Amino acid sequence: MVRTTFLLLSILFFLSGTVMTQSGMPLILSLEQQGMLRDDWLKERFTTVVPDLMRREGIDMWIMITREYNEDAVVRTMLPSSWMGARRTTMLVVYDPGEGQPLETLACARYDVGEVFKKAWDQEQQPDQWARLAEIITTRNPQKIAVNRSASFGLADGISSYHYDRLLEVVPKPYSDRIVNGERLAIGWLETRIPAEMVVYRQTMQIAHEIIAEAFSERVIQPGVTTTEDVVWYLRERVRELGLTTWFHPTVDVQRAQEQELYGFGGRPGAEIIRPGDLLHCDFGITYCGLNTDTQQNAYILRPGETAAPEYLLAAHRKGLRLMDILTEGFRTGRTGNELLQNTLTTAGEEGLRPTIYSHPIGYHGHGAGPTIGLWDMQEGVPVNGDYPIYPRTAYSIELNNRTYLEEWQQDVRIMLEEDGFWDGDRFTYINGRQEELYLVPRQK
Repeated sequence: MVRTTFLLLSILFFLSGTVMTQSGMPLILSLEQQGMLRDDWLKERFTTVVPDLMRREGIDMWIMITREYNEDAVVRTMLPSSWMGARRTTMLVVYDPGEGQPLETLACARYDVGEVFKKAWDQEQQPDQWARLAEIITTRNPQKIAVNRSASFGLADGISSYHYDRLLEVVPKPYSDRIVNGERLAIGWLETRIPAEMVVYRQTMQIAHEIIAEAFSERVIQPGVTTTEDVVWYLRERVRELGLTTWFHPTVDVQRAQEQELYGFGGRPGAEIIRPGDLLHCDFGITYCGLNTDTQQNAYILRPGETAAPEYLLAAHRKGLRLMDILTEGFRTGRTGNELLQNTLTTAGEEGLRPTIYSHPIGYHGHGAGPTIGLWDMQEGVPVNGDYPIYPRTAYSIELNNRTYLEEWQQDVRIMLEEDGFWDGDRFTYINGRQEELYLVPRQK
């Protein structure tokens, strides 16, 4: 399996190297191939990511308890690819014996959980699953036991109220006093990317970009006939046709001269017939190999006789790109989301921009675990979630907009942009580039 997975990654690496030089839909792996990759990633992550996280946070035992149809968000990312969810009550235990020894990864369950978690409960010898969990804990004598419990980060709050109370009941003192919230451990697991994942992430982003390029073309849009909702449903159908999924319903909207301002972020835009002279915008994301994308790009609908978008729109778009640059140039390991937000807003204001920032981590979840960098309605900072620091090897959706007043339109245009990128600890790079120029409909030769 490892040799086959290496071959698949080699193919993907070759294809991802051609992203910016050729167009066309790239190879999409079969479900079996995707599962092989994800299972190998899981094994690698428990060898490389989890030990570092547990030692960083001073945790020597991590316990996750979940059950079918009420799965912990973290546990779902640790299940083998052939599992669609937890089975009965699933208890996973990760123990760090210290002194450079490998982790113990145990399943207090009737069976192994994939290749990572080995069965550690024999119901014939110990009928009570909870009593067996207590035995696993006491025989290892951990000093700090983490559970996925958090007041502010939903993805790190996976243990149910019942399971938490039951755990405190069955674990004897002094061990019950050693149970702590594993918030940062859970976030660290979800936000940290390994190199093998990043090879496929570039492929995933290329697929998303190609779907948008198809949707923003004369293949889909007939000005004066096609509506924004037609394009929305093209995106949905195209994703299904490719055997992929979306993690949210797409948005497609227009801005045009001397018309009512664009919809507010608290609701969806209505269906509009797309006309020549419109600035068309989409918000779109897919899921592939367990990785999510979140992208906003723009197109201009050419008027008769035009071969390019008007300079005033191009200039507004360039200002949006500059705002993205200001934000990504501010990335520093240890800097919080709120610090990055305020740094960006201050610098952008000094340059005469009119920004709104609402960027976020991305990875196993579209709105991922990690530092929130503004919300559209919270530009002064986001309590708690915005105070979380930036760590290396993490991915982000750089999501924002900049307003520019257009004399030609007698109103503002709002350039809304979003592209996914990666912070390696030294520099920020876009996973598959970003949209530097507006799409044109129809395309020009």
